[in-house]
Amino acid sequence: MNTKVTGYWNIKKEKLKQKYESLSDKDLSFSEGKEKEMIEMLGYKLGKTKQELLKIIIAL
Repeated sequence: MNTKVTGYWNIKKEKLKQKYESLSDKDLSFSEGKEKEMIEMLGYKLGKTKQELLKIIIAL
């Protein structure tokens, strides 16, 4: 796994957990090659479209 991506995601993950307390570590677990599934699941859980969720992640 790319450590740069992993480090970046760990920072974003903590900020997402602070902003959306309903998210768990399992919801935010990053698996290389499973990014699309994770984004879809997060969007569903938060009631956001993929584009809305990506904007939120980038803005954090």
